Amino acid sequence: MIKIFTALSFLVIGFAINPLARADVYEDALNNSSRSDTDRVRDISSKSVDVLKFVGVKPGMKVLDLFSGGGYYSELLAYVVGSNGHVIAHTNDVYKSVSGKEAGSRFKGNRLSNVSSFSSEIGDLGLEKASLDMILMVLSYHDIYYSADYWPKVDRDNFFKQVRDSLKQGGILAIIDHAAKAGTGMSAAQELHRIDEVFAKQDIESAGFSFAGSSEVLRNPDDDRALSVFDEKIRRKTDRFIYRFVK
Repeated sequence: MIKIFTALSFLVIGFAINPLARADVYEDALNNSSRSDTDRVRDISSKSVDVLKFVGVKPGMKVLDLFSGGGYYSELLAYVVGSNGHVIAHTNDVYKSVSGKEAGSRFKGNRLSNVSSFSSEIGDLGLEKASLDMILMVLSYHDIYYSADYWPKVDRDNFFKQVRDSLKQGGILAIIDHAAKAGTGMSAAQELHRIDEVFAKQDIESAGFSFAGSSEVLRNPDDDRALSVFDEKIRRKTDRFIYRFVK
């Protein structure tokens, strides 16, 4: 009887300590019945469960989805962090002009109660210091090095200072981006909207972050990295790298 009681107690304590023992929060997020058919189609190319597991988002976290676009990842993050966590779906004027309608529909009527929509420009993100457990940048890191009349000029050092300051000690910066040809540095950001992954790693490390691993889950060896990411021949099928850094 004592052995049975001890075993049951261990199981109960284990569930309390590790909520993932009861369910896979990542699969549950993907399978949430509230999600749209459009998002479910995107799941095929985004491989979101693998991505969310790798970057390390957990229940109870406060996460910034920086340049969140239409909010695809913001919604998934909301389901993973749960009612004790919070997601900030960030955008700016340029992103709103492209994906504001999708985001507006997604967040309308407080549909995702643990998500806050937030708009600010890259020069002054307006982030609270040491407030975030994670920052996720999906296919937007290269925009730091993009230049156009409609895109604000970016002070790289100021940008990374804001990002670093807003993270708690030990907080995670997760980057997903389109890979450029090796040795091209930041140059492919302009025409192809890609960036050299070796450059990216060195760049982010030099901004005060420690490299904590990479994932191959979004790799596509058939992408020769010569086309713009918006070219229909490669759109949503680019070779993408995923990096995780820690403050």
